[in-house]
Amino acid sequence: MNQETNDPPARGSGAPALEDTVDALMDGVCADLKRLAAIPSIAFPGFSPEPVLQARDLVVALLRDAGVADIGELNLPHTAPVITGSVPPPTPDAPTVLLYGHYDVQPPGDERLWSSPPFEPTDIEGGIRARGIADDKANLLVHIGALRAYRGRPPVGIRIVFEGQEEYGSAFEDYPPSEPGLFACDAMIIADTGSIRPGTPTLTTALRGSVVVHVEVRTLDAAVHSGEYGGAAPDALLVLLKALATLHDVHGDVAVEGLRREPWHGTTFTDDEFRELAGVPHGTPLIGSGGLGERLWSGPALTVTGLDAPSVERGASAVVPYARAKLNLRIHPRQDPHQAQTALVRHLTRLRPYGIPLTVTPTDAGPGYEAATDGPAYRAARTALRRAWGAEPVHTATGGSIPLVNGLARAVPDAEILLFGAEDNLCNLHAPDERVLLSELRAALLAEAAFFAEYAATHRAGAGSAP
Repeated sequence: MNQETNDPPARGSGAPALEDTVDALMDGVCADLKRLAAIPSIAFPGFSPEPVLQARDLVVALLRDAGVADIGELNLPHTAPVITGSVPPPTPDAPTVLLYGHYDVQPPGDERLWSSPPFEPTDIEGGIRARGIADDKANLLVHIGALRAYRGRPPVGIRIVFEGQEEYGSAFEDYPPSEPGLFACDAMIIADTGSIRPGTPTLTTALRGSVVVHVEVRTLDAAVHSGEYGGAAPDALLVLLKALATLHDVHGDVAVEGLRREPWHGTTFTDDEFRELAGVPHGTPLIGSGGLGERLWSGPALTVTGLDAPSVERGASAVVPYARAKLNLRIHPRQDPHQAQTALVRHLTRLRPYGIPLTVTPTDAGPGYEAATDGPAYRAARTALRRAWGAEPVHTATGGSIPLVNGLARAVPDAEILLFGAEDNLCNLHAPDERVLLSELRAALLAEAAFFAEYAATHRAGAGSAP
């Protein structure tokens, strides 16, 4: 039957096993990954759009070579092109899987901090170094490689959604609910994450939400001499600092009422791993109480990300008349972001440090996401990841936001959303010397290819048992 020709070959069948097929593909996958990573596809203002379009063209060509005949493009205002495509399901009862990734990258930052030029992909021990090679170009090659493993005829239907402006943000984040038919599927693989540590197969099942609030205070018409007027004239910076000091308790936990916090029951980092990842010197305590997963993922985190005040170098002997801060609040995946924003605004507006009111302005608010993990796609994914990595998969979360996930979840509410990929938490994401490990790339590719077969078999079994 046609369906059987799309299944991965079984060991002992006379045909190569899926592992052997993937191993035979790896040289070509790595070569194409280097070609893609050599393109500085930075979709930020001030950078040329031509490399972004060049990366778009290469990805389209790689998809065609992988057997995807139906390829299109979605163009939204002020947004890099979104590559779309599809492969029809081989049988009417086969499920459809949406594959997501992005072909744009972060700017390289200070290139003097790199061990090799950021857009000259360089072989390192066990991997490849370049800007964007982990986030997210290796994951694009995971998708393309999984299609190659079936010669473009996987045992599931495929939808392609590869965007080109994820790092900077664009109108595409909120687009899917407006055209849900373009994203219709049974499951999605969001390949913009990876393993909590190399060698540990990881499904990211929760994303923290994000809220931004500005708080400002003006106390004087203008700065006045600190010797002549200090002691009675209200210092705006002191007022602001006193307000900011109320946001955390003595342990460093967020002290704003109405913010959701729960224990984290999945896998998390050890303290030593976290210190290495965050660059926290030994001897400097970590702030907050409770487990790391609770502090990082299932509870709130409140950071002062910007402060408008006189600099030390240019500070005059004067009472400061005006000060402003930007606050970033990360919230529990299931907390409503506007509710959390309201709680923070309420906390600040109730304060009157030294009797002086604050001006509090809410700005951005984005929801988190928490996946249901008991469906057939998750069962198939756990089997596939176990096969690919040779270890039991773990569930973890991320404090970073992937806004499109919420748009896709609203567009296709019944689809299961899987987040895994070729990155790992030591890959220097968004930092100098970003790298991908070949072992993680191979495992992620094998896991996705194995998932296609496992998920198709699950659907066949379900259809056979239906009345």
